[in-house]
Amino acid sequence: MGIVAGLDSAPDFTRIVVCDTDTGAVLRQGYAPHPIDGAEGGSRPSDVDPQAWLLSLGEAAGGGLLEGVQAIGVSAQQNAVVPLDTQGNTVRPAMVGGDKRAQVAAADLVDALGGREAWAQAVGCVPQAAQPVTKLRWLAKTEPEAAQRTAVLLQAHDWLVWQLLGRPVRRTTDRGGASGTGYWSAATGGYRPDLVELALGRQAMLPEVIGPSDASGTTPEGLLISAGTGETMAAAFGLGIGLGDAVVSLGASGSVMAVHPEALVDQSGMITSLADATGMHLPVVTTLNAVRTLRGAAEMLGVADLEGLSDLAMKSTPGAHGLVLLPYLEGERTPHLPHTAGSLVGLRRESMKPEHLARAAFEGMLCGLADALDVLRGRGVEVRRIFLLGAAAELPAVQAAAPALFGTQVVVPQPADYAAIGAARQAAWALGVSQGMLDPRTPPAWQGAAAQVLEPGEELAVGQAVRQQYVSVREQTHPGAFRV
Repeated sequence: MGIVAGLDSAPDFTRIVVCDTDTGAVLRQGYAPHPIDGAEGGSRPSDVDPQAWLLSLGEAAGGGLLEGVQAIGVSAQQNAVVPLDTQGNTVRPAMVGGDKRAQVAAADLVDALGGREAWAQAVGCVPQAAQPVTKLRWLAKTEPEAAQRTAVLLQAHDWLVWQLLGRPVRRTTDRGGASGTGYWSAATGGYRPDLVELALGRQAMLPEVIGPSDASGTTPEGLLISAGTGETMAAAFGLGIGLGDAVVSLGASGSVMAVHPEALVDQSGMITSLADATGMHLPVVTTLNAVRTLRGAAEMLGVADLEGLSDLAMKSTPGAHGLVLLPYLEGERTPHLPHTAGSLVGLRRESMKPEHLARAAFEGMLCGLADALDVLRGRGVEVRRIFLLGAAAELPAVQAAAPALFGTQVVVPQPADYAAIGAARQAAWALGVSQGMLDPRTPPAWQGAAAQVLEPGEELAVGQAVRQQYVSVREQTHPGAFRV
């Protein structure tokens, strides 16, 4: 069939991969940072001129990288909102990232619709500060003139696809991207314009949601552009996960997502009901404390880096001599304990050693993520194997403990830009369908990610005992925290 490209416009950079349409083998790739000045303290800015994404894209595609490419897929950072006026010009810079400015707006929106349960029923998620719907509320309250001029709402990948196609009248998005906005329901497959009005104070045009294998259009040069999607959905598609698979991502905060055939409406709001890039669903449960737990422990113990903390933890034994760390250092989303703090329980004279505290930090982080997994399992989501992502997944202490604590096979894929690969796979699907060579319901079967496979084996019983020790402490400290 030829070659296709996938581009991932992440918060800080653009990466492009060019892949063989039949096997998914990466033939060549390009990279460029975004030309964005960091905000004070080196943190990411909350407002970004989307032209920066185009400049980065152009640089990443330099040197004839896209020569011979027949189709392109676009993955981009989620939660970015690009407000446009009636002429298609940006009303203000795109609102991106976590955007803590919008925390009050999130609480306002929850109350305005009648509580967390009402939102879970309406769109499968409860507004958080990062979400587009919450940013619209912030915009209406803080910059009312800009809100009044806003006529069209796009996300980052929608905007990039629209630009690549030459800014046509038709604007498109996909189920995956739409499901993260807070005004589209994965359960019904439709927008909730009333929620846009509730947030923004007025109606705005929203992009047409097209199917996973549909094309957004063709450029004047004849290059097919697929639907595009958000980074989370693109990475899942690039990894090739399917029913029975879950993905645990270890960032500063953590997330657990799994493939499921239907949308999950969760009254407690712990599950965010996203759609994937294939027509299935991606229920996600987030914890606020993952690698930040390890970094805090490393600082407390005077260890230079996470590798050193891992080495220290490996000198201890499962259960950390009775030490249990509840890692709720920034409060917690799962369980819903926004104002709590972390707890270190089980201190005895013999357990007060650096290696035991290091081990407790790893076990506490992983048990917190196991709690998130149990939220999904408790709703009937099947988990037969877990893909473990993030730099911390390579640490020996994580790999030693994770399979037994999670109670299942753990797969650690080799580092790669799976979001860009997923975008390329989507492009190959749309191209194959347009040529009559692929079924619109069945994506191309690309080779899976190269990975290390870890089994719980004989450690399973020990791991489950450690997990039970953690659950007992959590229940004593925060009784009924998981009761819905």
